[in-house]
Amino acid sequence: MFGFCISLSKPLSLSLNSIPRSQSFISQSLRSPASASAFYTHKVSIGQRRIRMVSTLPRLPIFEALASHNPRSTAVVHSVSGREFTYGQLFRDVADAKARLGRNNEGVLEGERVAFLVENGYDYVVTLLSILGSQAIALPLSPAFPPHELQYIMDHSRASMLLSSKKFEEKAKQVLNEGLVAAPKLVQLEKRLGGNESGEEVVLDGPSEGKGGMMLYTSGTTNRPKGVLLPTAVMTAQAKPLVQAWEYTPQDRLLHVLPLHHIHGTINAIFAPLFSGSTIEFLFPFNATGVWNRFTAPFLEPNSTQTNGSLPNGSLTNGHSPYHPKQKITFFTVVPTVYNRLLSSFPDLPPSVQTAAKKAISPQNLRLPISGSAALPTPTKKAWAELSDGNIILERYGMTEAGMALSCGLSPSDRVDGSVGWPLPTVEVRLVDVETGEEIMPGEEVDKEGRERDGEIQLRGPTIFKEYWDNPAATAKEMVSSNDGKGPWFKTGDVARRRPIPNTGTTQSWAKGSMYFIRGRLSSDIIKSGGEKVSALEVEREMLSLPQIAEVAVVAVPSGKWGQKVGAVVVLQKGCEMSERKGKEGMRWGPLDMRAAMRSRVAGYKIPTVMRVVEEIGRNAMGKVNKKELVKQVFIDDFSGDETNI
Repeated sequence: MFGFCISLSKPLSLSLNSIPRSQSFISQSLRSPASASAFYTHKVSIGQRRIRMVSTLPRLPIFEALASHNPRSTAVVHSVSGREFTYGQLFRDVADAKARLGRNNEGVLEGERVAFLVENGYDYVVTLLSILGSQAIALPLSPAFPPHELQYIMDHSRASMLLSSKKFEEKAKQVLNEGLVAAPKLVQLEKRLGGNESGEEVVLDGPSEGKGGMMLYTSGTTNRPKGVLLPTAVMTAQAKPLVQAWEYTPQDRLLHVLPLHHIHGTINAIFAPLFSGSTIEFLFPFNATGVWNRFTAPFLEPNSTQTNGSLPNGSLTNGHSPYHPKQKITFFTVVPTVYNRLLSSFPDLPPSVQTAAKKAISPQNLRLPISGSAALPTPTKKAWAELSDGNIILERYGMTEAGMALSCGLSPSDRVDGSVGWPLPTVEVRLVDVETGEEIMPGEEVDKEGRERDGEIQLRGPTIFKEYWDNPAATAKEMVSSNDGKGPWFKTGDVARRRPIPNTGTTQSWAKGSMYFIRGRLSSDIIKSGGEKVSALEVEREMLSLPQIAEVAVVAVPSGKWGQKVGAVVVLQKGCEMSERKGKEGMRWGPLDMRAAMRSRVAGYKIPTVMRVVEEIGRNAMGKVNKKELVKQVFIDDFSGDETNI
């Protein structure tokens, strides 16, 4: 290992305890930032003895948390192979990776954008934290994106480096071969296999904040993707309320199956558990059979029949040797699509595995199942509760620019159907009437005609992003100034209603008052038809409760007569055939059947007037649908200006 040796001409009696471990010793040896990056490990020769000194990391809250955890406790697990990495290894590997970054950049990285293409797992965690440790801005890239999309992000962010694991080296080269504006340096990372038990000491030194952070790019459904800048202080502010609200502990083991270029996978499922000393077990990409195997492994009897891809007695295979997971999964946070796929694959499991699966996901074992990033269908929530002996999925609401803002509570009675709960600790929320622009004050949620008022969710507090990178106009557009001296409000573009819900039974101090119910995106989920406002999400929930429908997206179809009309794009259940006329036999089912079934569920003006059946509804990595594009693809023939009669 590279080291910096200080040779002393005369023997000197000096113990490790007598060497200062604080800023005074480090800063005297490494006065400049460039030196601090270049010389990360210090050794002192004393006579014939050689004393290994320390590596440094900045005094960021995340590193203070890592330093406080039991160094022998497990931080990260690679689920298939069973490789485990302790908090002690993680702390040392991050310091080592930070130093290597400095050498590769030949100087200071503070404030620089450092992009990386790394697979989900321990190396990803080390890479992210090492960039933060360099006071640089981490820019996670999705390996699933085509090169031209990654090129746009690299050019727009003006990243100075692109870090790549061996697995994605060719894609990284493809991204850089197009001649990017910033001409970033490509660095291939070495795979870390653990075993860093050298005892080398890492100390925290320097400021608690700097110019570092993370930048995530929006999905770009309306315009080109925007870079959302989250300083380390904002990342910390987004993680800590989750630690409090969801009560992460060192005993938690989170099964991580999410993509990592989104706020959900990075803050909720990496940053927050690391603050708490929890274990993160990576199993990516998502595969329903693999997840069921992992859930059931600790609860299967010897010689039980397994599903494909596993070994007897709950073992998982990596192609070489079996891994026998003993620890149960206690924490699972995913998107609704994942729950749907788990539920649909459950009947195919062998009986013994089904029995173990029910036990594994019961409230006694799976402490907290969470759903987010898209609306959770009511049938999915009910089906999971029935399968899991009453383990009700917790819903929450958040976005890239603000992290998580709202969440239901831990008490099962707090997980109210259709609600995303209350404002999380430190988050301030208000509703602004979508028609009048006035704030909907508590007690004013219903108008004079007795109708619930729709309001745009606006947020402020320490969890709000700093800016859209290099786009001051877009930043200013989404902010609303205030006169109370507490700073501007961020306009989320999401619409909700606020309702008092009695007898929720919560014991958490933050989970009080009226609960929030998401109505949808102001731009795509609030359909204005004939003077009435229709929530696409409400109609979707009701349509998904029909036995013939597997998936649905309710959209706004342009109409000259009505302004907009309610349209539905549907995927039918297996064995159900589409019929343009009312079905009379078997599983033939058409638009008239849909309208008849919906009459008892929603008001007439909410029932879709046009419906199209497709084989698949396209979704992004987080299960979201680009509804504007879907309308153009599916309902282009309905843009006549007149309502289509069914």
